[in-house]
Amino acid sequence: MEAKERTTVPATNGNSPVNSANDDVVRNILAADEQLIDRMGMEITEHGPDRVVGTLPVKGNRQPYGLLHGGANAVLAETIGSVAAAIHAGPERIAVGLELSCTHHRSATEGIVTGVATPVHQGRGTATYEIVITDEQGRRTCTARLTCVLRDRPADS
Repeated sequence: MEAKERTTVPATNGNSPVNSANDDVVRNILAADEQLIDRMGMEITEHGPDRVVGTLPVKGNRQPYGLLHGGANAVLAETIGSVAAAIHAGPERIAVGLELSCTHHRSATEGIVTGVATPVHQGRGTATYEIVITDEQGRRTCTARLTCVLRDRPADS
């Protein structure tokens, strides 16, 4: 299966400009085959060292009652938090999810939700991010917290 070309928007956040190493890290993550983000219609719309933003359509990601599935929020949160951790880790290291918690505040029934991941802790061995997901009216629908373990990249990857 050929990897789908994804759109990313290089970003700046205050005094922390995105550099080509960040772009390469994100490009490599998104280029892998058989990504869940393809199936769910997610897009990474902004990425930088202090902020990663992604979107997810409600349509196609609902639970039986017509609401956005809580697991879809979790996928969005873990994806953008992991991208943020991978940028922090750099091209010679990898980020692997260790713990994810999600609190669902209100339901989304249509449109697109947007997640914004910002760092809580960026260390050498772990990185933790808060992810705030909002609906198109700017209402918070979910708050998540993701901790990733940062490891040296295996020689065969």
